[in-house]
Amino acid sequence: MEYVKLGSTGLEVSRICLGCMSFGEPDRGGHPWSLPEDESRTLIRQALDAGINFFDTANVYSAGSSEEITGRALADFTSRDDVVIATKLNGRMRPGPNGAGLSRKAIMTEIDHSLRRLGTDYIDLYQIHRWDPNTPIEETLEALHDVVKAGKARYIGASSMWAWQFSKALHVADLNGWTRFATMQNHYNLLYREEEREMLPLCADEGIGVIPWSPLARGRLTRDWDTSTNRSESDEFGDSLYLDSDREIVERVAGIAETRGIPKAQVALAWLLSRSEITAPIIGATKPHHITDAAAAVEVPLTDDEITSLENPYAPHKVVGFA
Repeated sequence: MEYVKLGSTGLEVSRICLGCMSFGEPDRGGHPWSLPEDESRTLIRQALDAGINFFDTANVYSAGSSEEITGRALADFTSRDDVVIATKLNGRMRPGPNGAGLSRKAIMTEIDHSLRRLGTDYIDLYQIHRWDPNTPIEETLEALHDVVKAGKARYIGASSMWAWQFSKALHVADLNGWTRFATMQNHYNLLYREEEREMLPLCADEGIGVIPWSPLARGRLTRDWDTSTNRSESDEFGDSLYLDSDREIVERVAGIAETRGIPKAQVALAWLLSRSEITAPIIGATKPHHITDAAAAVEVPLTDDEITSLENPYAPHKVVGFA
C-alpha cells in the first residue's frame, strides 16, 4: 500500500479508502445489500491487513449502524492512532425540525452522536454530506470550526456540490479565520467526468484532497453492461447516474483487463489513481476480492495509450449526484 498526504494537510492516508456504506444492519433502515456485523468485520480486518488506514462512513448509513459496526471493528483490530476515520452529516436522522441539515444545532448534535456510535473521542475527517441550501454557509463553517477547536474533529471536508459553492465556502472560511475544508468527496469515475470542468481544477489550485465516491460507477465498470446485481436492482439513485452510451467505456475497460490478465476493477481504479488531483478513491466492498482488487490497483501503471483509449469515448453527462 502507498500513503500520501491528504491534500495540503500533514495527514497521511492510504491511496485506497474503504467506504463503509455497505456495512450496516439491514433492519436499521439500511439497504438490502448491506452486510451485518459479522460479515462487515471480516472485510474491515482484511482492509487493515492490506494496509488501508482510511475509513469513510456517515451518520445516515443504515441509521447509524454503519458507524457502530465500523467503530467496534477498528477498536478491536487496531490502534485508534493508526487509522483515519471519516464520517459525514447532513442527511435526515430523525423526523421533525432539526433532524437534518447543517445548522449549528444539527452539527453540535450529530458530532456527539457520531462520536458515541464510533466509540472514539475524535473524528479525523468530519464532512458535510451535501450543501445545505437552507442554512447560511457562515453558520455551518463557524460551527465546524468550533467542533475542530473543541478537539472533536481534526479536519473538515465537503462532498458533492457546485464548484462555485465550494469556492465560496473556502473564501468565507479564509475571510473569517475559520478552519477550511481540507477535502472534497465528489462523484468521479470513468463514466462520470463532469468534475473535470470546474471542481478538480479548483481543488488542485486550492490544495484540496480529492476522495471520489463511486469510483467504480456502482460496479458498472467491473461487470458486463447488461449484468445486474442485488444492489443495482434496488438502486434507483444509481440508475440516474449513467447513460447507455457509457457501454463503450465499460467494454474498453474489459479489453484492457483481458489483455493484461487482471480484473476490470483494477483497470478502472488505476485510471483514477493516475489522475494527479486524486488522493484516494473510496471503494465499497461486500466481497473479499473487492478489497484485494482495490489494493492491487495501486501498483497498476497504465500506459498513455491505455489512458487515451479509456478516455476517448466519454460523452458529456447531465450533472448529477448533488442531491
